[in-house]
Amino acid sequence: MNVTDVRVRKVSDEGKMKAIVSVTFDDEFVVHDIKIIEGQNGHFIAMPSRKMGEGDFRDIAHPLNSETRNKIKDAIFEEYEKAKLEVEEAADSVEEASEEGTEE
Repeated sequence: MNVTDVRVRKVSDEGKMKAIVSVTFDDEFVVHDIKIIEGQNGHFIAMPSRKMGEGDFRDIAHPLNSETRNKIKDAIFEEYEKAKLEVEEAADSVEEASEEGTEE
């Protein structure tokens, strides 16, 4: 099974949740709502989950082995870095346009 598409749907600088991602496998199956979380030891991915009775969470979909998890994680982080750069460049463009508008 190959990761054929990663879509970073939301990127945020605020809070611990940095992005929400959808991953497509073999152009046939998609998993939505994978989260990129900032932890104490760096970023990690959290698979989609559902809250169970006492506040515990259980993954709805998840890889069955570490090799597959790493393949998914690497694809997600590659697209996340690209999306983060695009957001930063857009913010810089807005800031530059704002500065040019105040100089007149």
